[in-house]
Amino acid sequence: MPVSNWTEADSNRAQQIWSEYEHQHDLSEKAGQTAGIDPASGRIWFGQSIQDVVAQRDAAPSEAPLFFVRVGSATYYRKGGHR
Repeated sequence: MPVSNWTEADSNRAQQIWSEYEHQHDLSEKAGQTAGIDPASGRIWFGQSIQDVVAQRDAAPSEAPLFFVRVGSATYYRKGGHR
């Protein structure tokens, strides 16, 4: 796999693509799924996990680095415990 030169601009573009997609599509049936966004092409893959999305991307075939979001959630993963 090639080395990624991911930038903050890539993250911003992916978030913009995702925001526009959310406003244009009903995602209620995809809540909880993983979405992988390619900021260069604007393509979005959906799956049950990051691994599932990457497998779909690889089958495309594509090696584009992806930005991941959890559909219906403000964060993909939050680590922390209760004390």
